[in-house]
Amino acid sequence: MFELDRITKRYGSSLALDGIRLSIARGSTTALIGPSGCGKSTLLRILIGLIEPDVGHVRFDGQMLERTRIRAQRQRMGYVIQQGGLFPHLTARENVVLMARLLKWSSDRIKTRLSELMELTHFPRAGLERYPTELSGGQNQRVGLMRALMLDPEVLLLDEPLGALDPMIRYELQEELKQIFATLDKTVVLVTHDLAEAAFLGETIVLMRAGRIVQSGSLDEMIRAPAEPFVERFVRAQRSHRVALGEGA
Repeated sequence: MFELDRITKRYGSSLALDGIRLSIARGSTTALIGPSGCGKSTLLRILIGLIEPDVGHVRFDGQMLERTRIRAQRQRMGYVIQQGGLFPHLTARENVVLMARLLKWSSDRIKTRLSELMELTHFPRAGLERYPTELSGGQNQRVGLMRALMLDPEVLLLDEPLGALDPMIRYELQEELKQIFATLDKTVVLVTHDLAEAAFLGETIVLMRAGRIVQSGSLDEMIRAPAEPFVERFVRAQRSHRVALGEGA
């Protein structure tokens, strides 16, 4: 679904991405992970065309991702950011159906799709008329997910979707997201700072450092055959952090 060839991105003197080569298979779930500032969120924004690389190119479903067709390409992608990224002056319903209304979907079509998404995400009907400030953090994330899925996109991109939630809500949504990914069978790329979450949700883990991909594969592969000492240190640090939080190894 995505082919990235020598993607490089700078912000002034800072090198955010350094010659990234990556292939993301159709229907797969890929987790991007790494320390803060490693470039994982920048990479996700390049996939959806929010920013352009300085060097290299991205192919989306065989076509170059470029300005002349980016609007149509983005309609085939759903994007979820931390805390949902909802418009505060719109109700949950208005946030979810915004793009469908802009594309002039019929009322019946919107109603049917909204009902499907509420069932999929277990969102209560009573919450539809509430504003984001009147919803819990978990409910806001569900609204953000419904909005991203409204047009039934082929790709779902999630940037730290559970990062701001308390542990219990995060655990519940991890379980729900895994079920949703399996049900929809879409291409999913998610950014997370939690290795256990990456391993739970992703079929492939892409570990990044300083704008480069250090290793790509399963968590088991990273434990058994780390590509370099940094991989071993990163895995050990993540395990130590979870033990310190009382979450086990």
